[in-house]
Amino acid sequence: MNKKYYMSNYDVVVVGAGHAGVEAALASARLGCKTALFTISLDAIANMPCNPSIGGTAKGHLVREIDALGGEMGKAADECFIQSRMLNLGKGPAVHSLRVQADRVKYHRYMKKVCESEKNLDIKQAEIVSVGVEDGKVISVTTKLGAVYNVKAVIIATGTFLNGKIHVGEVSYSSGPDNILPPLFLSDSLRDIGVTLRRFKTGTPSRVHRRSIDFDLLERQDGDKDIVPFSYENMDRAGELKNLVSCYVAYTNAETHKVILDNLDRSPLYSGRIEGVGPRYCPSIEDKIVRFSDKPRHQLFIEPMGLDTDEYYLQGMSSSLPEDVQEKFLRTIKGLSHVEIMRNAYAIEYDCCDPTELLPTLEFKRIKGLYGAGQFNGTSGYEEAAAQGLIAGINAAHSVLGRESVILDRASSYIGTLIDDLTVKGCSDPYRMMTSRSEYRLILRQDNADDRLTPLGYKIGLVSRERYDRLLEKREKTAAEIKRMRSKNIAPSESLNVFLESKGTSPLSTGAKLADLVRRPQLSYAELSPWDEGRPQLSREITEAAELAINYEGYIEKQLQAVGQMRRLEEKLLPQDIDYSEIRGLRLEAAEKLAKIRPLSIGQASRISGVNPADISVLLIWLEKRK
Repeated sequence: MNKKYYMSNYDVVVVGAGHAGVEAALASARLGCKTALFTISLDAIANMPCNPSIGGTAKGHLVREIDALGGEMGKAADECFIQSRMLNLGKGPAVHSLRVQADRVKYHRYMKKVCESEKNLDIKQAEIVSVGVEDGKVISVTTKLGAVYNVKAVIIATGTFLNGKIHVGEVSYSSGPDNILPPLFLSDSLRDIGVTLRRFKTGTPSRVHRRSIDFDLLERQDGDKDIVPFSYENMDRAGELKNLVSCYVAYTNAETHKVILDNLDRSPLYSGRIEGVGPRYCPSIEDKIVRFSDKPRHQLFIEPMGLDTDEYYLQGMSSSLPEDVQEKFLRTIKGLSHVEIMRNAYAIEYDCCDPTELLPTLEFKRIKGLYGAGQFNGTSGYEEAAAQGLIAGINAAHSVLGRESVILDRASSYIGTLIDDLTVKGCSDPYRMMTSRSEYRLILRQDNADDRLTPLGYKIGLVSRERYDRLLEKREKTAAEIKRMRSKNIAPSESLNVFLESKGTSPLSTGAKLADLVRRPQLSYAELSPWDEGRPQLSREITEAAELAINYEGYIEKQLQAVGQMRRLEEKLLPQDIDYSEIRGLRLEAAEKLAKIRPLSIGQASRISGVNPADISVLLIWLEKRK
């Protein structure tokens, strides 16, 4: 054991500088806390060890919400993207999701510089090996060299590094992503202070050389012509943003599947050497072929890693098969018959906590001042990690500063849904955010994230007055345009009726309100411009918000009623010292689950697996009698 020596004091220490750690550290420092960000390698700050992209279905919503609250990920994505696409435009607005292909190295450099420029934030390359706790409260952290830092709060954001182990075929070795050393001692310290750890697994595909790809045989996928930024602060410069690269689509085939199936005995996933639980919604290619044996092919996306490199990433082809098998099955794919692997695919196992041990603030219930964020909490994905990091950073800082905790409920955001799912329902495999996880997704659209969360970001102190005033102006202009659309009468005319019939909708014999025409599924606000005299000059952001409000008015009203019912149950608080085994009428399973999770409210209790409506009725009666 190295001799210990005291170094200095910090309000908040963040362990790990991935996407969760960066957002946590920036939030804490920006709120005025003296903060330290520890990482095993400064060259891995905000690294993208898996896919070099930000956003995607539901994940784009999270990035917008992070930005609305004053986080950094959206700004970084706008600064470093090389291709931008809005996904799911053929579906309803609730599932429209922005995704950008990012320059991996530029993204890391951008985030590193942002962290270095934050005045209250110190960045340190060191391995944290233990967390000191006294009387149930965090008091210190210690590095591998023996340096001791006294602290008031600690955020664990170790990603997939904690006790990391890489698997490639028959070979396994201790490592974090990209062959960076993993922390090997922190797990024992966390167990010693009462944190339950589990073993999860994830993986990443091969990286291949550009010159070995026959792009003429692939489907080309270009970015959007009109680019929508992630950050609301960049809306005014949307016209300046440009796509710089194309991506490509390829497909596996029967020969690909045969090579993989013939070598399953060499896969650690099927030989039993991998103990950790893998992601259900992002399985390896060998897992896809076994689980979905009826599918004749699987899609993969061939995407550049950046502008200054010839590395390409094969999204959808993560694997733990041996390197020679990886090359063999990749060369069966059209366009990749001469592929050169630069970095082989691998699976990685790592330690993570049981998130049901966390409060909705992401603080551990039994250890005051200790917070979890990101993949340490059992999630997968950069966006889920960054969202948790932001909330953990805010709440750690608020705890130090004596301010009220910030808890987002399910109706406020996808961030609230994510954290509620983790802390109340838990996860048995790496959790991935999807729009289907929210029962309120029509009101949790990515386009209105600023309207939902920027007032809170301003109140907390992470959003500027200028940005908040811009939101108020947007609200005012949107409301005015909605009012105008409801009152504006559109007179029938020959040109209008010809247009309406060409769109497959009935012509007008008398005047109609603009709002009623916009509600017709065949028509859009923009298309009706020639017959809408006096239409004000408004930004696309405002006109889209007004059009959505008109089109989905009835559905939104129904969801808002459901939100009101949910929040009434959230207001019925449950004492934390309840002995559930003594409540008459409560089923044994429910009593056990409630005792383990310790829900804060009836609302939380109603979402615990194994607690049914009859149990909730018993709890409500018990609460009324207790009053």
